[in-house]
Amino acid sequence: MKNEKGMVSIDRMICGGLEANCWIIHHGENSDAFIIDPGYSYKKYIGVVNGRKTVAKAILLTHHHHDHSGAADALARELDVPVYMHAGDLPYYKGRVDAVLEDGETLYLNGESVHVLHTPGHTAGGVCYYMPGSKVSFTGDTIFNVDIGYTHFTGGSPDDMRASLREVVNKWENDVTIYPGHGDPATMKYVRDVNKEFIDMLGS
Repeated sequence: MKNEKGMVSIDRMICGGLEANCWIIHHGENSDAFIIDPGYSYKKYIGVVNGRKTVAKAILLTHHHHDHSGAADALARELDVPVYMHAGDLPYYKGRVDAVLEDGETLYLNGESVHVLHTPGHTAGGVCYYMPGSKVSFTGDTIFNVDIGYTHFTGGSPDDMRASLREVVNKWENDVTIYPGHGDPATMKYVRDVNKEFIDMLGS
């Protein structure tokens, strides 16, 4: 799909029994690409990268759960690219991590900034990747179009989730589009109007 703002291009793959989203982001043919949350079937992701005539530069993980990270090792070997993950999830992850992310860090994709925002709650090291230039955010299992991430898994915390939603997610403007780990993209206006769990968390 092409982002409506006309900047970053976004390819979506829905994989596995949990129908997890993997996102490949780039700026057109012959540009660099980031692969976000490859959970299954690494060959499928390679096919999209090659088909778009892009050059994969890194694998970015929003969190450690297998449906989002299961193909990262094989894909990293095949493409010879590094895997990025926040430090908070390292104790729970068995795969390779080449670069440990910190809150507030900035990555760059073809000159466009990608902000690393630590959003614990679903896991201890969950992050969102926010691109203010294109007004998009890849939110993993922090927030979905009509729901929020479960907090009962190891490393999860309702209090951390509430803080992440209030202090990070709720600061995004209405025209920012979220690209979640499951389900369809949505604008923050839609989230604020429809997502009852998000609304309840802000008010609790």
